[in-house]
Amino acid sequence: MDIITETKKQVGYAAADEFVKSGMKIGLGTGSTAVWALRRVGELLAAGKLTGIRAVATSLQTEMECQAAGIPLRSLCDPEISGSLDLAIDGADEVDENLCLTKGGGGALLIEKIVAYSAKKFIVVVDSSKLVKNLGLSFPVPVEVLREARLTAAEAFTGLGARAELRMAVKKMGAVITDNGNILLDLRFEKPFDPREMENRLSGIPGVLGNGIFSRNVTEVLVTHSDGRIERLAKKR
Repeated sequence: MDIITETKKQVGYAAADEFVKSGMKIGLGTGSTAVWALRRVGELLAAGKLTGIRAVATSLQTEMECQAAGIPLRSLCDPEISGSLDLAIDGADEVDENLCLTKGGGGALLIEKIVAYSAKKFIVVVDSSKLVKNLGLSFPVPVEVLREARLTAAEAFTGLGARAELRMAVKKMGAVITDNGNILLDLRFEKPFDPREMENRLSGIPGVLGNGIFSRNVTEVLVTHSDGRIERLAKKR
């Protein structure tokens, strides 16, 4: 296991060990760091150290990982969940100094946001390369859009200072299609923006189903460094 993967495993395990308790309703995120928290939950369940866990997956990829790990799955609409979670753990593409995030590099941003914003606690696990001063300048902000709104939404994004690029698939012809049957537009900004304001403005564009700015509900960010140190970042009061 290379050093980057090892540090991601370390921080994912740390999040699961500290925050996941028996009987919880938890949301499990998508990506190369969040998957280690999921796998740790599976290990703890198998060892009998956790019981009564009910999990909501944020993507098909996460659903399959949960099934392989033996983690009981529910939907947010299941009566046992009733649209509310005790905890969500996920990764991020970028984290700024105010603990606003961008997510969606893996294409699961819509369900990830629904899950994160329905949780009482939202714990984010990242490696130190994800820390930035301003969001959206070096890594694009993804937006999930109805196909019929591709051009009208792209024009609206231009008015907000962003250039929209249709995300294309790598191993098939055409565009990436999300788990929800929609397309993704990646927004590239040239100037810094207020994440809270931009999240709201993107959400108000007709045809936009979800955007990758997460400016609310982050409880704590655990950051892993190459020397094995885990840094804890919390919202400034």
